[in-house]
Amino acid sequence: MKYFHRTSASPDTVISLAAEYFGKVLTPTEEGARRRAFGGVLGALVVTAVAEGGHYTLVTVETNQPGESEVDRLAKRFLGEVHTLVDQAHVLRGAY
Repeated sequence: MKYFHRTSASPDTVISLAAEYFGKVLTPTEEGARRRAFGGVLGALVVTAVAEGGHYTLVTVETNQPGESEVDRLAKRFLGEVHTLVDQAHVLRGAY
């Protein structure tokens, strides 16, 4: 599955958050300037954060599992965390 989110947070901030967030559950397998890959028993995922026209960053999280797997829930929750970087009032809801 592939998930997207556009944010005004910088790519470096998003990648730092990804390393902290996913590093608690998955093992880092690849590290690039704007890309991190993680893997483990739950599956594998890749996070990219690319500057996109103007003041935005396009965040992509791609997993190797079908939707609603545990790693997909982590991916969706991470994108919610990215949203709270910019909007402190955002409340994370949902079963993920």
